[in-house]
Amino acid sequence: MANNTNTGNSKRVLVTGAAGFLGSHLCDRFIKEGYYVIGMDNLITGDLKNIEHLFKLDNFEFYHHDVSKFIHVTGELDYILHFASPASPIDYLKIPIQTLKVGSLGTHNCLGLAKAKNARILVASTSEVYGDPLVHPQNEDYWGNVNPIGPRGVYDEAKRFQEAITMAYHTFHNVQTRIIRIFNTYGPRMRLNDGRALPAFIGQALRGEDLTVFGDGSQTRSFCYVDDLVEGIYRLLMSDYVSPVNIGNPDEISLKDFAEEIIKLTGTTQKITYKPLPVDDPRQRQPDITRAREILKWEPTVSRAEGLKITYEYFKSLPQEELVKLPKEFYK
Repeated sequence: MANNTNTGNSKRVLVTGAAGFLGSHLCDRFIKEGYYVIGMDNLITGDLKNIEHLFKLDNFEFYHHDVSKFIHVTGELDYILHFASPASPIDYLKIPIQTLKVGSLGTHNCLGLAKAKNARILVASTSEVYGDPLVHPQNEDYWGNVNPIGPRGVYDEAKRFQEAITMAYHTFHNVQTRIIRIFNTYGPRMRLNDGRALPAFIGQALRGEDLTVFGDGSQTRSFCYVDDLVEGIYRLLMSDYVSPVNIGNPDEISLKDFAEEIIKLTGTTQKITYKPLPVDDPRQRQPDITRAREILKWEPTVSRAEGLKITYEYFKSLPQEELVKLPKEFYK
């Protein structure tokens, strides 16, 4: 499923995980910037609907491929953005081995491709490398508090290894690398059934169900709208900065208060119910974005109220059959 007609644009970018939530928005951004975009995805968690609007373009092509296997891309590449990975607890608990493989073998393959093509590569790490943090807010110098054999370990340790091998390729092979640590992000194209708090709450509200909060709801998250995140990613890729950079919104909120915001936004008459806290669920999550502000001149500009309104309208527009019953074991 590839459109191989190049428009003559000399800048070519590969986006892995292109059919996913973040990957699809990155494809849109680089198309808008005039790049020739190659999307790659094995569609385990991605959906072609997220990028089908790009198939008609001459400067976009798509490869159905698992990056955990050898990657071959013809022609030159200027940039690689490695965003292939399950990203919610529901996903990586169902496919733990694939999660570990895409973070290790997949990253190794992408770095090898970057070395062969002399391309700059940005890898998508995560706030989960901080685990259940003992430092608050979390800055990039904090090494984290991660349980390597807990239920989240397959994702957390895959991303920590990803950072380590990325830095090794930079220091040993002089590959141009960038590492972004992404905090909770939301917006259109999120999957309603991926188990994360925002789509879970909105999905429950749309179905007239009570909103499920785990623990006492005092655990916190910080939600960044996808457009702000994409801007931060773009600035980091174009920067000369090699060490990890947090990109997220430092506007912290408890999950109980967040559930109440969703109830108010959606106008549901349902109440909040409480269930036991999952194993290793982070109690606090708030990025210290000092580094992003100083180096990238970046900070979020979309308020949570504004972003939630856009996201809610997107979810309301989905076909009724997509309002499936959500798995409730984990929220991220």
